[in-house]
Amino acid sequence: AVIEAMKMENILKAEQDGKVKKVSAAAGESLSVDQIIIEFE
Repeated sequence: AVIEAMKMENILKAEQDGKVKKVSAAAGESLSVDQIIIEFE
C-alpha cells in the first residue's frame, strides 16, 4: 500500500500473505490519528 502524508509517499509492505476484509477510508480522504484504514482477515 502507498500512504501519502505531508506530501510524502510511504510504501507499506506486508510481512505475510492475507486478504483484505474491509477498507474504511476512501482515496483522498483525510484521516484522524489512529484511524483504522484497512482490516485484514
